[in-house]
Amino acid sequence: MNKFYHRLKNYTKVILQVLMFVLTATALYFILPGEPKFKYEYQKGFPWKHENLVAPFDFAILKTDKELEDEKQEQLKNVLPYFVCDTAIATANINKLKEDFSLSNDSLTQQQKQIISKLCEELRKIYDAGILQFSLDTYNEIKGKPAIRKRIGTSVTRIDTASLFSEKSAYAAINQFKHQLKTGYSRSNWLNSHPLEHYISSNLSYDAEITQKEIDEITQNISLTRGMVRLGERIILQGEVVDSEKYQVLESLKASYEKERGKNVNRYMVSIGKSLLVVSLLALIFVFLLIYRRDIIEHLNKLLFLLLMITSMVLITNFIDSFPNLHIYMVPFAILPIVVRTFFDSRTAIFTLVISTLLIGFYAPNNYEFILLQVSAGIVAVFSLNKMHRRVHLVLAALWVFLTYTIVFTALNLIHEGEFVLFNYSITKWFAISSVLIMLVYILIYIFEKMFGFVSDVTLIELSDSNQPLLRKLSEEAPGTFQHSMQIANLAEEVILKIGGNPFLVRAGALYHDIGKIAKPTYFIENQAMGMNPHDQLDYLKSAEVIIDHVQNGVKMAQKHKLPAPIVEFIATHHGTTKAKYFYLKHKEEHPDENVNEKNFIYPGPLPRSKEAAVVMLVDGIEAASRSMKEKTHANLKELIDRMIDQKIEDKQLDNSNLTFRDITTIKEVLLQKLLNIYHVRIEYPEEKKELNQAGSQQ
Repeated sequence: MNKFYHRLKNYTKVILQVLMFVLTATALYFILPGEPKFKYEYQKGFPWKHENLVAPFDFAILKTDKELEDEKQEQLKNVLPYFVCDTAIATANINKLKEDFSLSNDSLTQQQKQIISKLCEELRKIYDAGILQFSLDTYNEIKGKPAIRKRIGTSVTRIDTASLFSEKSAYAAINQFKHQLKTGYSRSNWLNSHPLEHYISSNLSYDAEITQKEIDEITQNISLTRGMVRLGERIILQGEVVDSEKYQVLESLKASYEKERGKNVNRYMVSIGKSLLVVSLLALIFVFLLIYRRDIIEHLNKLLFLLLMITSMVLITNFIDSFPNLHIYMVPFAILPIVVRTFFDSRTAIFTLVISTLLIGFYAPNNYEFILLQVSAGIVAVFSLNKMHRRVHLVLAALWVFLTYTIVFTALNLIHEGEFVLFNYSITKWFAISSVLIMLVYILIYIFEKMFGFVSDVTLIELSDSNQPLLRKLSEEAPGTFQHSMQIANLAEEVILKIGGNPFLVRAGALYHDIGKIAKPTYFIENQAMGMNPHDQLDYLKSAEVIIDHVQNGVKMAQKHKLPAPIVEFIATHHGTTKAKYFYLKHKEEHPDENVNEKNFIYPGPLPRSKEAAVVMLVDGIEAASRSMKEKTHANLKELIDRMIDQKIEDKQLDNSNLTFRDITTIKEVLLQKLLNIYHVRIEYPEEKKELNQAGSQQ
């Protein structure tokens, strides 16, 4: 019956794996564009590697971005800015001047009336020319313009910029005119009674809306093409270098082809081709996982996560690329390998990056450039973020990604153009946006941890904090066990750093591996006061039951406090399926005639599956045994380590872990060195041994 359920489980898993493959392939098929692609690949400055190419149809030659920009700037030079003129201001100020200087018309002489009339007339001329609030130099709209367009209602007139006034220059002009009047007329000091600056106000304001409309009309009328290539006309020969002119013709042909690609095309063949591309690249991922990361295939949540990451990145990139005002390079593509690296490993992250880039790159503009940029930046992101337990690590990774984008793009630009003058500096803003968006990784990692049950280095570091509630409880209720766990964590971390593995995982796992002892702390020797042992009141069978129960108690406690599954593995597996040997042997001595059921003295397991859990199992037993040794010498410690590790191997406790014989040798060496340091054991050198032997023989 068990075999039947085991087979059924395996068949179900295979069906689900196939279903995931099919659903992912289907999703990618519909996400990616379905139109046929221009089949030729080419780069500026490199030879044309294909057959001789002639025009398959008539098409227009597109202007380059630089040509369009130059033509746009030339057209904009002829655009005169619009300014709205408020005629009421001039009328109001002139009337005010008349009122201020004509308090009593009866008292004015003919000469004074004539002076006021001339002053008003001059002020009218200044207002007719136009007064701006500030000097002309402060208006970017006027710089380089010979004139402006003054709008009064629906009437528009052209005014030379040289004739415009600012409020300051207008006051200077009217004040100078006043001095001229005073010179020409005697007894005109009465003009100083009212400062003329009170009658100067700007009557022109920039009309951005009308000006922009005219700019839009002119730029929209700029032709995007220059010249035509006729059907059958030679475009380029095989081996001919793709210079700037031929590159633009090829780009024009590509654009025309993609615009007309819906006509006269066998869409069934195109669909078959796209399906084969998607299935082939997706199959490569599955083959890679089968060979190098079978654990991802076996755990459906891991496989689902990986396929969702690929599909989501393709979807987002295709979505962004559909907006004409957005650039495909703003997509934070480096997030994909960073997140995959966080939960799996660098090799899987880079392989996933390459496959995803190939999927998108086939349909992306500038295919080769896109693939080269994204693969380079993604690999740099993975290598620069081998640690992510500090915020600064992610910031530095974002800076490295931005530098990689910029350097690789500059290199390609120099190869294609041969000079910095034609460098498209505006593209760097999209690189900057993409790099800044990498900061979303922290949020995404938290979400993925909750959704898929993963655990990141950041979470492991948080769990390793001794102020965590569960560790604080352990230190208060079972202080001896807490100190033992700290010692195991230090030793296991040193071992993992030597043999390779996740030091954050092994440290967190070691700290929590004995939390089950909180339930009955005094039943464990490290927490017992001198001369007080609760086991003295129990039979050996009951004592074994209490000792073995700390594993199940620990698992329940971990699940209650919602510890991640990888940490629970350390709790469940740190004794594997070994015996509580002391109580087993004592029970056997006490009942020599009974047939002892060994199952009552065996830990429930399971066996450790990860390298980190296996290391904690080994270190746990050796550290505990070393403390109980009466004579801690180099030879005794070495014999203890060799014996206990060999016994674990003989008992098949390490069969499910991926420890190698080289790892086992390294573990023995590291533990010996560390225990010698902990117990301050001095190594006896050959010379010392010889002297000791000689002294003994003389005695």
